[in-house]
Order: sequence, then C-alpha cells, then structure tokens
Amino acid sequence: MSAALTYFERTRELVDRIRDTQMPQLEKAAAICAPRIANGGLVFLFGAGHSRMMCEEMAPRQGCFPGFVALVEMALSTHFSIVGANGLRAPLYLEKYEGYAEEILKGFKFGSHDAFIIISTSGIRPVLVEMALGVKRRGMPVIAILSRQHAEQSKPAHSSGKKLIDLADVVLDNQCPPGDCVVELQGLEWKTGPASTVTGAMIINMLRCEVAASLLAMGHKPVLLPSHQFVENSSAEEQLERFYEAYRKSLAHLYE
Repeated sequence: MSAALTYFERTRELVDRIRDTQMPQLEKAAAICAPRIANGGLVFLFGAGHSRMMCEEMAPRQGCFPGFVALVEMALSTHFSIVGANGLRAPLYLEKYEGYAEEILKGFKFGSHDAFIIISTSGIRPVLVEMALGVKRRGMPVIAILSRQHAEQSKPAHSSGKKLIDLADVVLDNQCPPGDCVVELQGLEWKTGPASTVTGAMIINMLRCEVAASLLAMGHKPVLLPSHQFVENSSAEEQLERFYEAYRKSLAHLYE
C-alpha cells in the first residue's frame, strides 16, 4: 500500500471510531452548549498551535451560527515563519508559561451561561491546563477535545499536577495515537501523517450539527452564516447581514 493510502486508511479508521464511541459524549457536549446558547450564553473555543484550526472550523465557517466564539490568541498560534519573527520558538515557549492564560481570561466579562471548549491532543501544556482551571474558577463548564490515549499516558506539565483530561466536564476523544502521526516509513525515526486535524474537524462539525438540531428542538432558530460564494445572490447577502448583526449582539455581555 502506498504511503498516501496508508494515511487515508488509518485516518478513516479513527473517524469510524469517533462514530462508534463518541456519540454519547457528543450528546453530553451538545446538552451543555445548546441551552446556554439559547439563553444568550457563549461557548468559547480555545486551543494553541494547530488546535487553533479547530476553533476557526467552528466559527467563522459556512453553516456556523452565533453562540460559538473562536478565542484565538495570535501569539500562541501564528508561527508560519517557523524561524525568525512569527516563528515557532516563541509560541512553544508561551505554551509552557504559567500565568499567560489568566491574562487572556481577564479580558472578558463572562456570563452565567457561558462555557468553554478547549482543544489539545495531548492536554498537558500548561497554558491549556491553566485555561481550564481559570474557566472552572469562574463557574463555567469545560468540554475538552483531546486524545485520551495520549493524555492518559503523559505526565502533567503544569505545576498543579493536573492535565486537561482531569478538569473537563466532558471529554471528546479525537482517537489519535500518542504523537498524533499515523504513518511509519522505513528510514525515518519519527512517524508522519498527523491525523488530529481530520478527526478534530469531524468532532467539531458533528457537535455543531447536534447543537443546531437541539436549538431547533428548543424553539430557538439559529442564524446561520451562508456561503458568501453565491455572487449576486441577494438572499445570501441579506442572510450574511443578519448573521453579522446576530453575532454582534451575542457578544454584548462580554464588555459590559
């Protein structure tokens, strides 16, 4: 089998495992998110490094709706230059710096119906653990998206001795192996083919759909972001404006 097909097959196996094992947890997560959104709350998504991609997969994205907020800290996730300015060294250092997450949280006035989704395949980096601790101190629930296998076999890196998996009210397992990569090639010491972006995006979109269905069942119709690729489609343009306004209003309590 080619390396490309090996990646495809092994990643598809992980996606199948999500279907077979994570529905109860997805339903629990939706049961946290939907009532809070219906009552004017917000569900924040936070992740460092490439986990930021899962935050933005939820919002803003075609088919998304107000209630979910991508809390993206650029200093932790803008590292495309690898070396030099905007390189990889600084974000990797900040992930280990205790006190940083609390400063992020101080920038908002959270409401009684707010909640958090924290994404990290390992779930051990201090900034993620500190974020979960700060969220819990403020009385908000934490949904974690992580690799249970990786998290359970890893030593804590935060001074509290805690890991993200220890603090979450609901854990959604992205099914990835320790180290994330799924393809081993002869001649390479380390595996290639990271899978957490694929499985994480699957979980995010499954959760989005489940929350949308739950909101409708509660009589709360979410205002969806339409595709803006329908050029000169007045209906899509009007819906886009409705989405912007609904999203703006949803953020009001954060800055009161």
